[in-house]
Amino acid sequence: MADTLFNVLFLCTGNSARSILAERIIERWGSGRFRGFSAGSYPRGEVHPLALDLLRRNNYLTDGLRSKDWAEFAEPDAPAMDFVFTVCDRAKAEMCSVWPGQPMTAH
Repeated sequence: MADTLFNVLFLCTGNSARSILAERIIERWGSGRFRGFSAGSYPRGEVHPLALDLLRRNNYLTDGLRSKDWAEFAEPDAPAMDFVFTVCDRAKAEMCSVWPGQPMTAH
């Protein structure tokens, strides 16, 4: 179990800031045990410039970050999630997709 890599999906309505930050932070703080992903129920289509600036100022990689629809992670070829967390109240209240494999979910 020590070599297990856990996939974690962070959900927020716009997927432009909070969930994007969480995606990167868990990878650093998780010391190689977690791979972060993020998505939104109504993605804005771009990452907020202040979120990117904050990540860069704290030496986080920003390459490849983009605002994504959460339906992307319910597709058959999507990575299997071990954990799905909502990081805003609006996303928590919305009807979430059914996540393959029944990952642990929390707000």
